[in-house]
Amino acid sequence: MFKDDILETITRYNLIQNGDKIVVGLSGGPDSISLINVLDEIRKDNTINISFDLVAAHVNHNIREEAKADEEFVVNYCKEKNIQIYVLSIDIQKKAKEEKKGTEETGREVRYNFFEEVLIKTKSNKIATAHTANDNAETVMMNMMRGCGISGLKGIRPVRNNKYIRPLIDTTREEIEKYCEEYDLNPRIDKTNFENDYTRNKIRNLLIPMIKEEFNPNIIMTLNRLSDIVDEENEYLDNCTKQKYEEILIEERVGKQIVLDLKSFNKQDLVIKKRLILHAINIFQGNVQGIGKVHIDDIIKLCEKNLGNKYLTPNKNIKILVKDKKVYITVP
Repeated sequence: MFKDDILETITRYNLIQNGDKIVVGLSGGPDSISLINVLDEIRKDNTINISFDLVAAHVNHNIREEAKADEEFVVNYCKEKNIQIYVLSIDIQKKAKEEKKGTEETGREVRYNFFEEVLIKTKSNKIATAHTANDNAETVMMNMMRGCGISGLKGIRPVRNNKYIRPLIDTTREEIEKYCEEYDLNPRIDKTNFENDYTRNKIRNLLIPMIKEEFNPNIIMTLNRLSDIVDEENEYLDNCTKQKYEEILIEERVGKQIVLDLKSFNKQDLVIKKRLILHAINIFQGNVQGIGKVHIDDIIKLCEKNLGNKYLTPNKNIKILVKDKKVYITVP
């Protein structure tokens, strides 16, 4: 049943095609060990008409006392399954301190950078991570409490950039635990997941159980349905934004200057204006980091007042200038 459910998810989102070579992020916990085990089942099942290869990647963060044992566990598992594995051992806490970043943020960056390195080294084309329906629900809840926009409510999508795939995204943690027990996988348990030091852990261990008991026993799937609905509507708005952007675009030189027609911009609905600003900035600098609601509101006010030669600098890399009935996104 578990394998059939994962196959359904793979088919629904078109996650795996014949000839794919997939790097699986393997921590050794219940989620990741279930992921690699079920993918190995699928690729070895002659009744399933899909052929792909697997490679594993494990990062030893050297934080927990059990970290070395976790590493040995995944290496032995892959040896038994004849799956090639690459291991990175790194002192994450030291690196985080050197870079003046949080341990969690640094760990995530290191993991994904390593996955990319393994992908290139092994000539793979996809990276599979073991995000589940519970992870998605927790992400939606966390973003909601931070006051996110519609993009935050999308949560974790099944596929990103045609490279990152999440075959377990429709699967609950309870189903994964049953699968581990059935196949005697004996996953490694990260005890820090039960400590309520981080926001996600508090949502997982305190908030969601309380909502389940007091309000909605199906809150995980409810939040996942919300995530799917928002994703569909967000995709529609993204397409509208791209169409309007092309209509009002006068000049586009990435990293140098983007020019938009001011009159046409001001005619747009407010929600499209906000998205047009983010879309244009994303094209200009490759991301929208550091651009908050206050910056977007100020840019819209600047355009509505239509005062010549007035400008804003939302960050050190961007200058927004209104001049000659045009909106300029350029370097300061």
